[in-house]
Amino acid sequence: MSGGRRRAGTVRSSLRGPVRFLVWCAALLLGATGCFGGGEPGPPTGTASARPVTGTQLVIATGVDVTGKNGVRKRLVDAWNDLQEKQNSPWRARAVILPGSADLQRSQLLAALQSGSAAYDIVNLDVTWVPEFAAAGLVRELPESFADDGDILAKASATARWKGKVYAAPYNSDVGLLYYRRDYLAGGAGVDERKLDALARGRTTWDDLASLMEAVDAWARADKSDRSKNYRSAWTSQLSPYEGLTVNGVEAFTAAGVRLTDEDGTYTASPRTLEKGVTEFRRRVASAHTYEDAFASDEAGTLKDFAEGRTAFLRHWPYAYRTLHAALGDDRLGVAPLPGAAVLGGQNLAVSAGAAMPEERVRKARELVAYLTGRTSERCLLDAGFAATRASSYTDPNVSCDDRRALPGTAGPSEGSGGDVPRDAARRPRYARDTLLPALEAAALRPRTPLYGAFTHAFTTELAALHTSATARAAPDEDIARRLDAALRAVLPSG
Repeated sequence: MSGGRRRAGTVRSSLRGPVRFLVWCAALLLGATGCFGGGEPGPPTGTASARPVTGTQLVIATGVDVTGKNGVRKRLVDAWNDLQEKQNSPWRARAVILPGSADLQRSQLLAALQSGSAAYDIVNLDVTWVPEFAAAGLVRELPESFADDGDILAKASATARWKGKVYAAPYNSDVGLLYYRRDYLAGGAGVDERKLDALARGRTTWDDLASLMEAVDAWARADKSDRSKNYRSAWTSQLSPYEGLTVNGVEAFTAAGVRLTDEDGTYTASPRTLEKGVTEFRRRVASAHTYEDAFASDEAGTLKDFAEGRTAFLRHWPYAYRTLHAALGDDRLGVAPLPGAAVLGGQNLAVSAGAAMPEERVRKARELVAYLTGRTSERCLLDAGFAATRASSYTDPNVSCDDRRALPGTAGPSEGSGGDVPRDAARRPRYARDTLLPALEAAALRPRTPLYGAFTHAFTTELAALHTSATARAAPDEDIARRLDAALRAVLPSG
């Protein structure tokens, strides 16, 4: 492949042993119970379950905490338990960690809540799952203040609603970011400070980015030193046929002005509008600057490739910052808002709609959700590496993480977290206010529909064919758009 890609018999990593382990361990993420953990593990296979709970113990069903074994989510639950003890309350909470990928966790939660086989009081839902769980009557309606109290970010608030009602509280957010290698751009390709400043401030278009990719590819092709020995291509992203491909596709389609559904999940696109999205998507992924391995890579693989120097640019999530900074440091790592549109991710907390749940239990579950998503807790989540869902976490000097067990680096290390990051005068991650917050405020939502699973399968199947099928690769954008339109109309209601 062109664009500076080289073949080498053995790729030697520039990372020293301990840092390489951190990158590898953090990169495994969803399947990495050996690296992370926290809370009580669920069963290794099959439907998720929890011991039936009676009395005064609340159970939270959640995925792995990417901040580590002694991660911030566990410490916040511990802080709530201590508060109950100080108030002479008998109530306590514990987390049950669901195993497997996000898709498997969704299936386990659906099966458990529909059958009543697991006594989950609170469930941690991916933002795309809320309409499905709400429409199925599996989670309870919550007061409006759980999604909008004047502080919660507007895009995060939208993910907690379905059909005008609130069914969840935004817990932690997520958004696509652009990571880049300063040493490759400035020290290698000789990119001037003006362009680097525009990149860092989010004033770069995809056309500008393509020019930077061409510059770094040209440098790598000509360079004879060890600085570019691992380099392969300019950028990588999660283009394997799973949710990562959906995210990349929605970002391209949104940047092209394509809206796939309305707020009620009704399909609103057409072959004509979809053609614009297909054109933009192909422009990004079919470029000679795209690393070939990206088409078989997820978050784990792309993080590792970037950290080990195979690409100059990486589209990834905020949690990657801590690991990448530990590996590369300030002199080699940069982070910026993603040009164009960046998809919003994250998780929301919802209260189970189990009919046998006593009113007092419902009240305490809501109280716990409010605590875990409140101003102090959100600031603690930001400090630990998550993207907070509240504006005050980024801007209010009077909001701090005042419980020491929830502060990063206290009460023992968070295994797998990759060490601390540069911080501003208020001890927030230094990039949070000027890079992360604007990206969250401008983020694009994926389709809001109870049929999201069917949508994402159809969407990724058609987009993946552009790489895996010679026929699709040769087809014009108009033909691909007609096929995609037919696939989406088959799974979504249309007006």
